Amino acid sequence: MGPRFVGRLGLADAVTTANAALGFVAVVAVTVDVALAARVVLLAAIADGLDGLVARQFGSTPAGEHLDSLADVASFSVAPAFVVVVVARDAWGFETTAGLAAVAVGALFVAAGVVRLGLYTAYDTGNDHTEGVQTTLAATLLAAGVLAGIDAPGLVVGSAAVLTLLMVSTVEYPDLLPRDALAMGAVQAAAVAVPASFSRVFPKALLAWAVAYLLLSPRFYWRSA
Repeated sequence: MGPRFVGRLGLADAVTTANAALGFVAVVAVTVDVALAARVVLLAAIADGLDGLVARQFGSTPAGEHLDSLADVASFSVAPAFVVVVVARDAWGFETTAGLAAVAVGALFVAAGVVRLGLYTAYDTGNDHTEGVQTTLAATLLAAGVLAGIDAPGLVVGSAAVLTLLMVSTVEYPDLLPRDALAMGAVQAAAVAVPASFSRVFPKALLAWAVAYLLLSPRFYWRSA
């Protein structure tokens, strides 16, 4: 007898599963180097975008949307929360009020991500928009910020706190057009491959793009081709 998933899961599901595995790798990487962990988070974001492309090309399975949300919990909730907490620990330690507050923010970030993903799977799948900031976007903002050289612990923790609130907000965020998702993926790939090149231009460009989408897309992003 073979594994239960044989014949039930497709190629897109394999990419999604790789995304989840990268989330675990990112958590382990935090114990070695925060910047390395941020690169792995961005690599997981690339996999997250790729599974959608693969699903459109080769088809999806009934398990696909559920696997996607489960994988995103690992890669875009737990992993970036670890990054935030380790940045705070290195600066403040866990014996201080600020350090304990950072742990609380990390825990709330994970909780908000789980709630947001659950609501997305239940209500937003198939729409051209979603309510609340996408977990992928929140993780990308935090990871790109680290790679762009933003290492002030107060700013990192504060950003995570704001994103926690936005993930469970009712603000509508439109889905990216395929051409824009592809362009973003190219910048993400460059930020992963050569984050320090040209005075960190690729992480900075990714961070600027993500901030622009966060602030402007609910009103100004046109989805017409």
